[in-house]
Amino acid sequence: MAYTYEELKHKTLADLRDIAKDLQHDAVQGYTQLNKEHLVAALAKALGIQHTHHDVVGIDKSSIKARIRQLKTQRAAALEAHDHAQLKVVRRTIHRLKRQIHKATV
Repeated sequence: MAYTYEELKHKTLADLRDIAKDLQHDAVQGYTQLNKEHLVAALAKALGIQHTHHDVVGIDKSSIKARIRQLKTQRAAALEAHDHAQLKVVRRTIHRLKRQIHKATV
């Protein structure tokens, strides 16, 4: 059966070990000793599954990340100054920007 990376990731450790049991590949040698994270990666390699990262559509992720870095310095300054009102504003802005990236991720 052909699996996707996401399907493997959502299976239990016992199911992953059952899949690895039937494979003859160097990547899954010692599969009984591997934890789930390492076993998923080994199975993906043995089965030839490519794990692709999520694509971000409709926004400029790098500019948003740069803005978040600036806000983190402002957050640190607000923490030192004990300016709770400014701290709340900065934290909410960081949260909104992170959510914007998350929503644009496909």
